[in-house]
Amino acid sequence: MSTQTILPVEVDTLKNTSANNGEPAWLTESRTKALQLAGELELPKLEKMKLDRWDLGHFGNVREGRSEVSQQVPDSVKSLVNMTEASNLIVQRNGDIVFSQLSSDLASKGVIFTDLETAAREHGDLVKQYLHTAVKADENQLTALHAALWNGGVFLYVPKNVEVEIPLQSIFLLDDTKTTFAPHIVIVAEANSAVTYVDNYISGDYSDKIVHNGVAEVFVKAGAKVRFATVHNFNVNTTDLIYRRSVVDNDGSIEWIVGEMNAGDSVSETLSILQGNGSLSDAKVIAVGSGAQKLNYTTKAVHFGKSSESQMITRAVMREQATAIINGITKIEKGATKANGEQTEKVLMLSPKARGDANPILLIDEDDVKAGHAASVGQVNPEQIYYLMSRGITREQAERLVIYGFLAPVVSDIPLEQLQEQLQGLVERKLGQ
Repeated sequence: MSTQTILPVEVDTLKNTSANNGEPAWLTESRTKALQLAGELELPKLEKMKLDRWDLGHFGNVREGRSEVSQQVPDSVKSLVNMTEASNLIVQRNGDIVFSQLSSDLASKGVIFTDLETAAREHGDLVKQYLHTAVKADENQLTALHAALWNGGVFLYVPKNVEVEIPLQSIFLLDDTKTTFAPHIVIVAEANSAVTYVDNYISGDYSDKIVHNGVAEVFVKAGAKVRFATVHNFNVNTTDLIYRRSVVDNDGSIEWIVGEMNAGDSVSETLSILQGNGSLSDAKVIAVGSGAQKLNYTTKAVHFGKSSESQMITRAVMREQATAIINGITKIEKGATKANGEQTEKVLMLSPKARGDANPILLIDEDDVKAGHAASVGQVNPEQIYYLMSRGITREQAERLVIYGFLAPVVSDIPLEQLQEQLQGLVERKLGQ
C-alpha cells in the first residue's frame, strides 16, 4: 500500500525550474522521474522507530537561480577553517556557493573539487555515471525526494595514482529555512589514488522547522583509499536525515569518521558495500543525545568480496529524555570466503529517563568467514569514578574523563585540528559541562 504524499513541488514546476537553472536535460529528467516516484513510495522502515510519526513536511521551496560566488567565508564558519590554507575548501550557504577554491597543484593533476551543480554542467558524463547509483532514487520516499530536490553538494574526483595529502574540506551552513536544503556528495577515487574528505554541517539560530534530506555516495576503485570525516551540528528545529554509502572495489578501503552532534531528531545510515576482493571498511561513529531527541543510527557493511574486512565502532551518550536506537549490521554474502566482520555498539546513559538500544546484527550466508559483535547499554561505571576520585579528582571531573575516554576512539581520529577541537567543544556543550 502506497503512502499518500503531498509533494513539496509540482512536477511541471520542478521541470521548468531545473531547465531555467541551466541544468542538463538528463538531470532535469532525473529530477522529474524521482519526484513522480516520491508520490508512489513509502517512507523507510526503521528499527523500533516509526518515521510516519515524525513531522517531515518542512522541505522548503525549490531554489530558482544561483547566487554568484562571493569568495567571502561567513564569519560563523571561519573558526572551522585555517584561512591561510583555505585553497582546498568549499563553503555553501543554504545550498548556494559562497567560497570555492582548489589548489593549482591538485588541479594540474586532474583533481576535480567543485559543487555538484557545476560539475553536472561541466563534467556531465562523469557525474551521470555515478549520481544516484549507490543510493538509488527508487529505494524509498526519502531517497526519491532527495533525488528530485537536491541542491548544492560536492563533486570530488581523484584520478588514477594521484595521492592527495592535504584534506579537502566542505562546510554547509543552513540559516534560511525557506529554501530546500539537501546537499549531495559524490566522491570518486580512481585506482590506487588516496584522498581525505572532511565536511561540516552547521546551522544558524532560527525558529522555523526544516528537514535536511542528504546523501553522500563514495566510489572507491581498486587499491584506492578514502577517508571521509563528517560532523553534523544542526539546531533543535532541524530534522536530519542522511544516507552515506560507499562502494569499494578490489583492495580498496573506506574509513568513515562520523560525529552526530545535532540538537534535533536524526536518522542516519552509514553503509559500506565491499564488492571487491580484499576490500576494507572501517567505520567510527559517535553521538550525543539530549533533551527529547529521537535518534536512529545504522552502521552497516555488506561483504561480497573474498577476504574483505569490516570494522564498526559506535559510541553514543544519552542524557535527559533522549532516545537512541543504535544498529550495527554485518552482512556476509554467499561466496565472500575469508571475509571478516567485527562490530561494537555501546550506549552510555547519564539519566534515568534516557533510553538506549544497541542492536548488533550478523547475517552470514557463507561458512568460511569470521564475524563477531559486542554491545552494551549502561550507566557510567561507578568503580571507574571511585578510582579517579581516590586520586584527588572531583566526581564531576571524573565523570567527564570517563565520558571523554568513552568517545575518544572517534574524536582522536578526526583529520583536521579545527574540526577535532569543534567536536570536542560540541561534546562538552551537549553534556552541559
